[in-house]
This record gives sequence, structure tokens and C-alpha cells, in this order.
Amino acid sequence: MIKIVDHIKASEYALYLRRPESQQADIENKVREIIERVEHGGDEALRALCLEFDGKVPEPFEIPRVMLQRASSDVDDHLKSAIRQAGENIRAFHQAQLPANAVIEPMPGIRCEIRYMPVERVGLYIPGGTAPLLSTVLMTAIPATLAGCSEIIACTPPGASPELLYTLGLFNIRVFAIGGAQAIAAMALGTESVPRVDKIFGPGNAWVTAAKMHFAGRGLAIDMPAGPSELMVIADRTAKPSYVAADLLSQAEHGPDSQVVLVSDSMELIQQSIRETEKQLMLLPRKKTARASLQHALAICVNNLEQATEISNFYAPEHLILSVQDPGETARKITSAGSVFLG
Repeated sequence: MIKIVDHIKASEYALYLRRPESQQADIENKVREIIERVEHGGDEALRALCLEFDGKVPEPFEIPRVMLQRASSDVDDHLKSAIRQAGENIRAFHQAQLPANAVIEPMPGIRCEIRYMPVERVGLYIPGGTAPLLSTVLMTAIPATLAGCSEIIACTPPGASPELLYTLGLFNIRVFAIGGAQAIAAMALGTESVPRVDKIFGPGNAWVTAAKMHFAGRGLAIDMPAGPSELMVIADRTAKPSYVAADLLSQAEHGPDSQVVLVSDSMELIQQSIRETEKQLMLLPRKKTARASLQHALAICVNNLEQATEISNFYAPEHLILSVQDPGETARKITSAGSVFLG
């Protein structure tokens, strides 16, 4: 399931650490067709696309506010508490990053001012197909709210779960039951029902990413072109195999094109972690997706932690977890990673 590589040379990093390939050219052509249909057909095209891809047509597209609030009764209290706690943590993290306006006079008679203004109308794409991402709601709606955006628009595929509806209902946003590339097109272009936005945030599959990149080329602001989820774990002999396995599976279950890599200076730890991964996999509701992802997973046994950090900096993972005896020391040697988790 997880391929083991027993020591590799620097010249082999590129060979072993290749990202999974996608049929991007084919996707881009189909996405352009979807965009053209929305551009020329508006809501009517959206209805046809929803029926084509989702098998249902939301009527209306916008989810009523009362429906978002009603979802609360179908959500477990423990989960609601966890969502609120996560929201408070995220809010505190972003509150600390709010930029401050400044006025300086570099020389007499010269006055320079830096003034930060919120984006007027933002669009949030919230994945909700195979895995409704409650975290995406929190990590996009909270910064937009703190920034003071005048209007927040969110699109999520039809048939959103009560948990997702509840989380969306925590914010003053308009929610539309539209998914995929057609949702990006609706927010970027505007239709009879969906307002045109000034910037789009949020992750999605290859179709969503291709649509965002298309509109970025036409001048629309986007956050970034998010690719498939990926995670690397650097673990030494002090790591807990059960924790390592859980970390690997947490990203593997995102999608069949997700990639997870374990790097360790202990072959015993690698073998124990793989056994734990197989054991925990059987308990996952999304084991089919995780199993497909693990087909291109990798476990690399290295000579020492210095080589492990060298491999990590070469690969530049989206998420990096340091399950080592002194994670702080190891973290100081990391120069390329999206986010780093210590311990």
C-alpha cells in the first residue's frame, strides 16, 4: 500500500518525490466550455449544469437564511461546541494579523500614508461534495468578516449537510447551492441570481482550480491555485506510530489524488506506522478514498534527521508534521513548507 524506499541520494529526490499527475489539459478544455455556457446563459445555463453534474436543480439557487438556522437542530451539540471553539481560535489568529494604517514623513513636506481597505464583495467556494469542509467556512468567512468586507457570497454544491449549513449560518453571508467550475463562473461573472464578486477564495478539486486560474488570467483576483492536498511527516524513533498513521490518513482521505509522505531515520518506526495505517484505514468512513490516495504514498528511510529536513525542503509540502524528539530545533531548519506542526 505505502511504498518503502530504503535510503535515497539527493540526485534521486526528483524521481521519488513526484506529485501525482492529472489530466489538466483535458480538464481546462472542459472548464472553458462550462465558463462559456455560464457567460452566455446565466441562470439557465447554471440550471442545466447543476442537472448535468449533480443530478438536481436547486430552486432557488440561494439557500434561505431560515434553512441555515434550522440546521442547528440536526447537529450534535458536541460538534457545535467544537465548531465554535475552532472559530474562536481562528478568529484570534487572524485578529493578530490585522494590518494597521500608518502615516510617515520621510522628509519635511513629504507625507506618505498606508491605508488598508477591505475587498468590497468576496466569493467563497466551500467544497461539499464527497467531504463537506466545515474548516473552509471558518477559515474564509472569519478573515472576510474581520476585514470588514461589505458582502460575502458563498457557493457550495447542492445537498449540503446539516453540519455545513449550520456552520455557514454562523456568519452574515449569502449562500448558493452551486458547486464545481460553474460556481466559480457564476461568482466571477455574475448571473441573474448570483452577484459578481471582486475576489474568490477557497479550495476545490481540479475543475474548481482550473476555473479560478482561468478567471485570474482575465483579471479577477483569487487567493491561490490550490492543488491536491499533501502532507509530509518527519518522524524519529521517539514518535508514536499510531499518531503518525492518523496524521497520514488525515490528508489521504481528502481525495484520491492527495499525497502523503513519511520520512524517518528508523525503519522500525516506518514499518510500525504502516501497520497502524492499515489498521486505522479499516475504521475510516472514507476508507475507499484514502486507500486510493495511499497507492502513491511513500515512506523514506533516511540516514539522519538532517537528510530528512533536506528532503522536506526539496519537496516543500503543503503540510509538514515534525514528530521528533526536538521539533523546535528541526523546525529552525525548515525553509519551504506551507504550514508546520510541531510535536
